[in-house]
Amino acid sequence: MGFSFELTGRTALVTGASSGLGTRFGRILAASGARVALGARRKERLEALADQIGAQAAAVQMDVAREADIIAGFDAAEAAFGPVDTVIANAGVDGAGMATTISEEEIAATLAINLKGAILTAREGARRMMAHGITKGRIVMIASITAFEPSPGLVAYAASKAGVVQAGRTLAREWARAGINVNTVSPGYIRTAINDEWFDTEPGKKQIARFPKRRLMGEEGLDAMILFLCSDAAKFVTGADFVLDDGQTL
Repeated sequence: MGFSFELTGRTALVTGASSGLGTRFGRILAASGARVALGARRKERLEALADQIGAQAAAVQMDVAREADIIAGFDAAEAAFGPVDTVIANAGVDGAGMATTISEEEIAATLAINLKGAILTAREGARRMMAHGITKGRIVMIASITAFEPSPGLVAYAASKAGVVQAGRTLAREWARAGINVNTVSPGYIRTAINDEWFDTEPGKKQIARFPKRRLMGEEGLDAMILFLCSDAAKFVTGADFVLDDGQTL
């Protein structure tokens, strides 16, 4: 028997949807049939994306560092499409800086958005799924290969993403009997707005040359896994971390 990643009937909320991977996730979920609430701080970008996608998408302004914003974002998503049964906690910042020079404020902001924001987003989604009796819930939290690879210059970012992986496993265990599957995806280096300038520098080009395949991943490299984890085909998959890095960590 074949499996389908068809998402018709599902209602998803994607954070960090105003650029990069979040934009990609919003597009592919909608293309697979889901109704998608696009969440981020920059509402004008979200509205432009929602207009491009069509009636299946709605712009939802939210800052994941603030729980009140997350709650308001889910309220807006429910008002547009009904109960959310699929969540992609993707919002993040790079938090770049050597350990001896990065400021306390930069560390705090990175952890607040990347780790606290992911946990609060997942928690609000799960609370509402339980309240609505949803038993085929799907939560995907976006981590990074820096969660387990030493990454000089990214200490705050790497620590936040390691936290996301462990948070995902713990939440999967807490919510298993509620029918909510929680998984994490740890991408390798993908050229997006968050790192574009770095990979155009000489040190960035040297980093690419050290990868086994000597290339960056394309955004499409995550499509199949994201669709799988959000679909009914992932019924028996929870508490897992999926490394998708084109062999960069080999």
